[in-house]
Amino acid sequence: QVQLVESGGGLVQAGGSLRLSCEASIPAFRGYVVGWFRRYPGKEREFVADISGTGSTTNYADSVKGRWTISRDNAKNILYLQMNSLRPEDTAVYYCAAGRVGGRASREYVYWGQGTQVTVSS
Repeated sequence: QVQLVESGGGLVQAGGSLRLSCEASIPAFRGYVVGWFRRYPGKEREFVADISGTGSTTNYADSVKGRWTISRDNAKNILYLQMNSLRPEDTAVYYCAAGRVGGRASREYVYWGQGTQVTVSS
């Protein structure tokens, strides 16, 4: 059974850091592009970052570029998102996702985690 489980969310002050993790029980994990999305209340999920199967290629939303880093450990089937310099507008539910194609469109991902809440106080 394919499963993605996020962890690491929580409450942090502006300027602080958090590291999200996503444990993936996906056969041949290396063959999937994996990414992070976030959802604000009442809004659609928006792209945050993704990383290729080998980890050699990463993409970021402009709003997080230079502040956050996506990485993966294929030996452990884990995806990470290191979030530095957090801002109140980063407050959202964060989801990890996996797909053969990946990219910025959520429809390209077939497996999704349940989400983890990140709250940044000012």
